[in-house]
Amino acid sequence: MDNRQSGILYICGTPIGNLSDITLRCLETLKKVDLIAAEDTRHTRILLNHYDIKKPVTSYHDFTTQKKTDYILQKLKEGQDIALLSDAGMPGLCDPGYEIINRALENNITLVPIPGVSALTTALVISGFPMQNFVFEGFIPRKKGEKEQFFTRLKEEPRTLIFYETPHRIKETLYTIRKVMGERKIVLARELTKIFEEIIRGKLSEVIEYINSKEVKGEITLVLEGNSARGDSSIIDNIDFRIESELVEKITNYLKMGYYNKDIVSLITEEYHITKKWVYEKIIELKKTLLK
Repeated sequence: MDNRQSGILYICGTPIGNLSDITLRCLETLKKVDLIAAEDTRHTRILLNHYDIKKPVTSYHDFTTQKKTDYILQKLKEGQDIALLSDAGMPGLCDPGYEIINRALENNITLVPIPGVSALTTALVISGFPMQNFVFEGFIPRKKGEKEQFFTRLKEEPRTLIFYETPHRIKETLYTIRKVMGERKIVLARELTKIFEEIIRGKLSEVIEYINSKEVKGEITLVLEGNSARGDSSIIDNIDFRIESELVEKITNYLKMGYYNKDIVSLITEEYHITKKWVYEKIIELKKTLLK
């Protein structure tokens, strides 16, 4: 139950580069709250000054999270409405805003999300990789040993993988991915929505060669092709009847809509990671039923 005497914590999505990417609703929220809690006040003031928004701002970051979380909670309990902002994108994703959000929930504070742009979805939609299922792993470990363990754990993952990385570590990271995971396709999105936005596509070896020829700057989002062999190797001999019923319904609908066999196979195997053989056999079986 919400504590109606307390203020509201607005979780506000802000631009990841281009200041025009802010929503009207976010601007209205920033203008009406009593306080703005920002991961970096200097970064946030650029946004506020651009839109001539004059509100008190307090900072929160990794080194002051506990102290500032208590302060923000106290202000909320006193009835103040507060907007939570990260440096860019949605608060709580790879930043200490997560702690504030959870403490607010524990104290029955009303949370209101104000959706905005996100680097991970922005990079994903232009990657060309399957989007029905994906895995976001945040920032990649810094140390070499931890980095290799990190990618070893994900080596067999069939879903599209998304990571954040810094420019001074990107070269070593790309070499590690290729060493552990082998050759596969990758998209490196740099400086998304900014003037020098760059989308680099290709096999790992190709992107590594390109990156080695230049100095890399700016925030980086990596979108990595999942283990395509995983779908063919994960043979399902005994499919749960509920899953099979769902699969049959989907395949039947695709057939009725006139989809080609190969397109149905592609759609189903990408979503459920089962063998092409099983899907083909089910299509033939269902076609016989539909023709009766």
